[in-house]
Amino acid sequence: MSYHIVVCGSIVPDPLQTLEPVTGPQGPALKNEMMLPAVLDPWAGHALYEAANLAKNIPDSKVWLVSLGPKAKLQQVMMNVAQKVPFELVVLDGPAGGFTEAEEVAAHLAKAIDSIDSLDKSKLLLFGGWQSASRGTGAVMQIVGEILGIHDQFQGVDKLEPQSDGSLQVKERVEGGSYLISALSGPPAVFGWATGTLPEPPNNPQVGMQNMRFIMPAIQKAQPAQVGAEGVEFKSVELPAQRRETRVVKDVPAADIAREIVDWIRG
Repeated sequence: MSYHIVVCGSIVPDPLQTLEPVTGPQGPALKNEMMLPAVLDPWAGHALYEAANLAKNIPDSKVWLVSLGPKAKLQQVMMNVAQKVPFELVVLDGPAGGFTEAEEVAAHLAKAIDSIDSLDKSKLLLFGGWQSASRGTGAVMQIVGEILGIHDQFQGVDKLEPQSDGSLQVKERVEGGSYLISALSGPPAVFGWATGTLPEPPNNPQVGMQNMRFIMPAIQKAQPAQVGAEGVEFKSVELPAQRRETRVVKDVPAADIAREIVDWIRG
């Protein structure tokens, strides 16, 4: 069986940048957000690379990347992402920050997926990040799946293996560093990826040139998507507090040090 794999993924500020929350006219935002360099959300990146690897190994399979974000920023990011793996891009022009409502984002993504003409939903594998570097709610992919009527959903996926009988074996993260291994008879299904098992692919200029033939027109005809958090009032937004307590000691047994650390954590 061939697969039609749709990856949902947006852009986030480069994690190496210093992010400072501020209150703007529309509510919370990041200081100089439009000036910050952006990257593809790392969780979505893992999903995209896993999708491309699966499509490469299963004949006649195809990959789409559906992305909601400011199209000017998306164009910059896609100049790099396009060189990684083959895919077709579907663009929604709208905000991609961490202060948007998951349900609104999911509704627009589901509508965009529905509008893909050549998509066969009987072959659909819906990929995305289990979490997000901008929000981390873990809700968007689940809601998209429900809107599309896909009830076989797997979250925290690290591995997806096609079997000889046409089924799929899924490895999901569970507590205690263990995996839940499931057997899926076939599509459609939703997969929220953790880190997967693949490294970031090297740049391939030929793949980049092939992708850019379709990426630029997709960005130019991007549909506007009004998403936000209407009706939600943010009382405050701040960076997580950092706490550091250091003592230099000598000749203390390791067991005493460990006990003191445990007591400090419990306290």
